Amino acid sequence: MDGAGGPGEGPAQEALQSLSRRLQVQEKEMELVKAALAEALRLLRLHAPPNPLQDPGTPAPTRDSPAAPPGLPPTCGPSLVSRGTQTETEVETEPSPGPPSLSNGPPAPQGGSEEPGGTQSEGGGSSSSGAGSPGPPGILRLVQSPQRADTPRRNSSSSSSPSERPRQKLSRKAASSANLLLRSGSTESRGGKEPLSSPGGPGSRRSNYNLEGISVKMFLRGRPITMYIPSGIRSLEELPSGPPPETLSLDWVYGYRGRDSRSNLFVLRSGEVVYFIACVVVLYRPEGGPGGPGGGGQRHYRGHTDCVRCLAVHPDGVRVASGQTAGVDKDGKPLQPVVHVWDSETLLKLQEIGLGAFERGVGALAFSVADQGAFLCVVDDSNEHMLSVWDCSRGTKLAEIKSTNDSVLAVGFSPRDSSCIVTSGKSHVHFWNWSGGTGVPGNGTLTRKQGVFGKYKKPKFIPCFVFLPDGDILTGDSEGNILTWGRSLSDSRTPGRGGAKETYGIVAQAHAHEGSIFALCLRRDGTVLSGGGRDRRLVQWGPGLVALQEAEIPEHFGAVRAIAEGLGSELLVGTTKNALLRGDLAQGFSPVIQGHTDELWGLCTHPFQNRFLTCGHDRQLCLWDGEGHALAWSIDLKETGLCADFHPSGAVVAVGLNTGRWLVLDTETREIVSDITDGNEQLSVVRYSPDGLYLAIGSHDNMIYIYSVSSDGAKSSRFGRCVGHSSFITHLDWSKDGSFIMSNSGDYEILYWDVVGGCKLLRNRYDSRDREWATYTCVLGFHVYGVWPDGSDGTDINSLCRSHNERVVAVADDFCKVHLFQYPCARAKAPSLVYGGHGSHVTSVRFTHDDSHLISLGGKDASIFQWRVLGAGGAGPAPATPSRTPSLSPASSLDV
Repeated sequence: MDGAGGPGEGPAQEALQSLSRRLQVQEKEMELVKAALAEALRLLRLHAPPNPLQDPGTPAPTRDSPAAPPGLPPTCGPSLVSRGTQTETEVETEPSPGPPSLSNGPPAPQGGSEEPGGTQSEGGGSSSSGAGSPGPPGILRLVQSPQRADTPRRNSSSSSSPSERPRQKLSRKAASSANLLLRSGSTESRGGKEPLSSPGGPGSRRSNYNLEGISVKMFLRGRPITMYIPSGIRSLEELPSGPPPETLSLDWVYGYRGRDSRSNLFVLRSGEVVYFIACVVVLYRPEGGPGGPGGGGQRHYRGHTDCVRCLAVHPDGVRVASGQTAGVDKDGKPLQPVVHVWDSETLLKLQEIGLGAFERGVGALAFSVADQGAFLCVVDDSNEHMLSVWDCSRGTKLAEIKSTNDSVLAVGFSPRDSSCIVTSGKSHVHFWNWSGGTGVPGNGTLTRKQGVFGKYKKPKFIPCFVFLPDGDILTGDSEGNILTWGRSLSDSRTPGRGGAKETYGIVAQAHAHEGSIFALCLRRDGTVLSGGGRDRRLVQWGPGLVALQEAEIPEHFGAVRAIAEGLGSELLVGTTKNALLRGDLAQGFSPVIQGHTDELWGLCTHPFQNRFLTCGHDRQLCLWDGEGHALAWSIDLKETGLCADFHPSGAVVAVGLNTGRWLVLDTETREIVSDITDGNEQLSVVRYSPDGLYLAIGSHDNMIYIYSVSSDGAKSSRFGRCVGHSSFITHLDWSKDGSFIMSNSGDYEILYWDVVGGCKLLRNRYDSRDREWATYTCVLGFHVYGVWPDGSDGTDINSLCRSHNERVVAVADDFCKVHLFQYPCARAKAPSLVYGGHGSHVTSVRFTHDDSHLISLGGKDASIFQWRVLGAGGAGPAPATPSRTPSLSPASSLDV
């Protein structure tokens, strides 16, 4: 293997041989370094008392003892054991150092100790070139647990077998390097997000965390990440423990799920509008309430563990039924779909219906009307779309039948006869007769009569229907027609199902819209409203389907998805672009609730106002007023926006796109003042320095681009590039003096950069341990390593943000949860307060400028949550005690 490759070998083979030779050299060097450290340990034992760790009050070490670095805790004094895979009983006898010219790091100092300032990155990779500046001389590290693997270097193979190392010098090893690598729990061979399996030990997090005299180490996907302890911390035990005194209370939810759901908008007896987004059912009062001038107040029902898909309101106008989809918790266990029946006045759950009875999710719901809502009809999302009838007071199933293999979009009881149930969906209208219920579980039967289209064209979809007072039924279909259905005696040509004496046929047809009809609504005066898809028209129909009045919804709001009648002549209209409009046919409509329509990633908060900006896959850039709870403005970026940051002046905002472009926009005029492209890969983070003189842009091409910025932020010029990461940039933060950057990458590196000094990589990371950071959004670092859960694969945490008062850390995870930790969070298994509500991975969290609120973004659910920070440092009293969990727990905690 040491010989040069033949002329026929390709570049890949030559590179592999080169790496193999380099690995062998490095392994030999490590053995020599360990031997020198073991010799130093032997000398220490000759001169030191039997106790291997000296108390702070013991005499100073002899000149043969290695010097402790500045800031080293006294309990980790001079009698320390060596770093690496050795235990405290390891001894090696070769003292001579290896050749430094072949090493990937700086030469080892005399005495064989290893410098914290070596060229290894904290994420396990080394810097790309150059020699490192020396760290504190003569340091030996304390290892409290032997379950660790050697830190791999970027230019070497971390998967090489340790069994090739010389065995004659390792006869007294307590554990082999191969065993240690197994204990580190690489997820390469496991797949999925299963917990790392390794035995625990003193000061370890199941051996994922190893405390040393000057550093801590954690493992992600089996890769070690070393973080240096600040000099002011004498012991990790003195760091805060327990959850923070601050708590969160859901203040406002931006958005409405209209793009892909029906039965999603109703008005309660109290006048509140009820709708849903993510796992939250929102009760919105258009006028008055705590919302201020920009709109009314909101209340929230948060009993669901996954996304809500449909609603039904009881005839009393108080009780509400909401059905959720199926999901999985953080451990991959299924969460079964269920229907909650709850009181809209107290927000208390009254009944849980169908747990374990539905598949995939609940697609449609309806209360009976003729018997004061005693029964509930449910259609699930299984292949057969099971139709079932339930007793609301007891939560028992009375009847069930396979409906159809085609999708079912709507269900309803006849208001005159609860034994008649109607369903509609893809190419069908079914009329069901329910008999024999009498409140006895399972005794009821359901029989079907299929609607006969006869001479009329059968539409592809029938999304909606409504019952008329005379007993007829109106359906809206994908052809834009309103069909009137009535009962008629059957004949030999059109027999009813099951030999029925009568069937349902079409009495009349009226062409109402261009394109599909998405919604029908029966008004109190007996007229009917229809909402169009393609034409976005809202039309009022009188007797005989005579058009009386109409209005058109502006194009940027999308098509009509749902209609609800409010107080007086007021109408509420939900749209396919997730907007909720309020108005009437004469005066038109204006938005009261707006939201994004696709996955969200970009979030930044204003430096001195309660405003924040969001962007995502719907290509919309939105500025939100956090006090008025309203959309201030929105523009079309034409491309996907992934990250954003305000200039400290607040006058401009930088937005990073998925093509490598980044824009600077004037926040008042919304004009683009700068349009620059760096590379051709997506940008993951943009961040202004605290003094506003520089802009850092992290890209998926592994580089950080630095621009110098004018005082008003309008002009930018390239200052340099930070080159050295071996994977895409994920997060970065500026130091308080605006001179340095800390950055994280996709392969879990933590690197530090001297920007003012020429975008130089700081080789001696030990010297950055006491640096203060203007923001803390990096998910890897000593001050936040305690937020990581056991067994994490490195993707469980999407975003992190420290509050401006440096008291708490908010975390957005991959399991639909927002966490609140104390800061600094530098203790393994740190407890947190856990808050649910999002129905998808939470992509970003940010505190507002005064820490009064926290903003969180849902990914696929396109929701924006505004949380009020309560308790110490927040306004108002603390709410009811939320769930307090020691780690990222499953969705057990619909906690507050």
